[in-house]
Amino acid sequence: MYSTTDFRKGLKIEIDGVPYDIIDFQHFKPGKGGAMVRTKLRNILNGRVIDNTFRSGEKVERPNLESRDMQFLYHEGSELIFMDLTNYEQLHMSEDVTNGKSEFLKDGQQCRVLLYNEKPIDIDIPLTLILEVIETETAIKGDTVSNVTKPAKLETGVVIQVPIFINIGERIKVDTRTKEYIGRE
Repeated sequence: MYSTTDFRKGLKIEIDGVPYDIIDFQHFKPGKGGAMVRTKLRNILNGRVIDNTFRSGEKVERPNLESRDMQFLYHEGSELIFMDLTNYEQLHMSEDVTNGKSEFLKDGQQCRVLLYNEKPIDIDIPLTLILEVIETETAIKGDTVSNVTKPAKLETGVVIQVPIFINIGERIKVDTRTKEYIGRE
């Protein structure tokens, strides 16, 4: 169990059987009574954000969360298939749960899968990835107004905006949180 004194950003707690992630918290003392902790919590299962106030010293449950290293095997419709690297069991996960992170998964890529009560609820991928451009328009000479971008399809299938000088076959660094081009490899 956690006490309100243990609260910090990123701490995962469980309230009424639902896991939450603490986005923000603030200790305050009203004019009367004891201190309180005002929190902003994100529901890990559906992403909703709620505000909740706890009395100072109040206890909350620790969620049954587990993070495992797994290897992404392949897409099967809207399902993602992972293999546990310790016991080689396959795990099926809905693509909807990943909040768009699945667009950056390559076959054979290793990542961490977050499980809640043995059910996959999220994946952790690196903040930046180096991916190959497989499809993009060719640049036209003289079309060099500052910050000109064009769409490019990467090897994982995601389409991002890249500078006009990027060509097919080049490997580029991409920010997986914002889907933005960072630079060439």
